[in-house]
Amino acid sequence: MSKTKSMVTFFLIFFFVFGSINFYIFLRGWQSLAYLPSIKPYYLVLFLFIFLSYLIAKFFVSSLPPFLYDILMWIGSFWFVYMFYFVLVILFVDILRLVDSFTDFFPEFIHNNYNTAKLITAITMVVLVSIPIFIGHLNTKNVKVRELILSISKRESSLTELNIVFLADLHLSIINDESFLDKVVDKVNELKPDIILFGGDIVDDKAWILDRKNIGPSLRKLKSKFGIYTCTGNHEYINGVQSSVNWIKRFGIDVIQDDVIEVAQNIYLIGREDRSINQFTGEKRKSLKEILSRTQKQLPLILLDHQPLNLEEAQQNGIDLQLSGHTHHGQIFPANFITKLVYELSWGYLKKGNTHYYVTSGVGTWGPPVRSGSPTEIVLLRIKLDY
Repeated sequence: MSKTKSMVTFFLIFFFVFGSINFYIFLRGWQSLAYLPSIKPYYLVLFLFIFLSYLIAKFFVSSLPPFLYDILMWIGSFWFVYMFYFVLVILFVDILRLVDSFTDFFPEFIHNNYNTAKLITAITMVVLVSIPIFIGHLNTKNVKVRELILSISKRESSLTELNIVFLADLHLSIINDESFLDKVVDKVNELKPDIILFGGDIVDDKAWILDRKNIGPSLRKLKSKFGIYTCTGNHEYINGVQSSVNWIKRFGIDVIQDDVIEVAQNIYLIGREDRSINQFTGEKRKSLKEILSRTQKQLPLILLDHQPLNLEEAQQNGIDLQLSGHTHHGQIFPANFITKLVYELSWGYLKKGNTHYYVTSGVGTWGPPVRSGSPTEIVLLRIKLDY
């Protein structure tokens, strides 16, 4: 299937699913207003505005006034998580209604006051759904530092230890803005890293939109002994990989794209192109074996690969440490159970043979600024190099 056909198919499926879910939520809300028919027209207008806000922002970004774009993005981003929870709760209630149709499960006063019961149920749903969303939003501001101590083979390196600060999925945007970034940078610098590594998805918007909001300058404040590096993530490709990479480089971060570099003459650092390279450019990323063929010394091998798939490839090629992100560990409860099924390692540490793996749950958020299923984290890896 061609790139164009793949994209068309993706968008058709997306709009069908997105539209169907929203129609289901809208319909149940409409039915709950049987007791208050005069409110229905206002409900229709409000629902359409909320439902379409994210799509309008994304499709008309170049023609919208900045303040309106920001408002629509905030509303649309929060709607994603409300939509997710509303579907779960409404499905649960509909199952109860189905059981009641066979067993008269509900109390008599509900049957006798059905329209009132529907309205009260709808209001209760909104309140109940808002509680975990509010707590999850607060959780995004509670950035935790997770510390691990690992031992890897010294080989020909003269280093005895290396302090790595690793973070991924900043998703810089009007949601995760400069004030958010400034706090993350301060947290990273407090850890006094020897080297700072990003696992991709630094950006979550077009470079010109980030510039318009003056997002990014805080990255220049990052301090480390041996430099700051990243690989690409799928959101670099979604927002235009070349412009995204150029934007990242402007702030002093080296982007490693299917290449290996020697850091401080003591470490080989490999950065892989994100797997979405094929979807967006039609090209294939190089194999890890091909990238490593350029190495000449026997030095520790650290790999940055945004998506934690095919973990055995790193082990087979003698990688000492692979660092990944992407999963957010689901971000929204109970999506974390889904990512556990999809990925061998959705979050945390794993060792296979002599290869260490760490998948971070991320420091930013995609879509809604809410984390109800995973922590917001920066990872400090204290590496001991021994024989």
